[in-house]
Amino acid sequence: MSPRPAPDLDARRDQVIRAARGVAESDGWTAVTMRRLAGELGVTQPVLYSAFTGRQELIDAVALRGFSELAAALEAVDTSPVARMRAYLDFSTAHPRVYEAMFSMPSGLPFAAEDTPEPLRRAFAAVHDAFPDADGTRAEVAWAALHGLATLQAGGRLRAGQTQARLDLAHRMLTSGEAR
Repeated sequence: MSPRPAPDLDARRDQVIRAARGVAESDGWTAVTMRRLAGELGVTQPVLYSAFTGRQELIDAVALRGFSELAAALEAVDTSPVARMRAYLDFSTAHPRVYEAMFSMPSGLPFAAEDTPEPLRRAFAAVHDAFPDADGTRAEVAWAALHGLATLQAGGRLRAGQTQARLDLAHRMLTSGEAR
């Protein structure tokens, strides 16, 4: 990346997203500033602002990429509820700061709206495939349960030995006859 604007804005945006993600994974989101990223990439801040209007737009881009990666991880396993639930938790464990950006950072990203971005729709569809019903209620409850487990796990309140037991309980609750 040079101080002059690159001819390919998508390539520049991709470099900045990767740099922001790297800084966040190593030092947390508070360390992700446009000044720090400019230093990491060896460019001026105006080059960064030519790709993103500000820090929150960049964090939203990291979050959207995270939802794309989550969808790919869910789609890479079979549609059984347990396989999708395990893939979800594995993703959140492998990418804790990206997961944090996906759900914890303030943002204008619409989540369950008509204008929900495609990566969010795709990730939700992968959960819905494992918990199908006419109105998506089971998938919404499954998503909430998975997010709760991921949050407990990330916060260190769920030890490795407890994860499977909680996952099994959530699976039974979501797939039992009375839950339908």
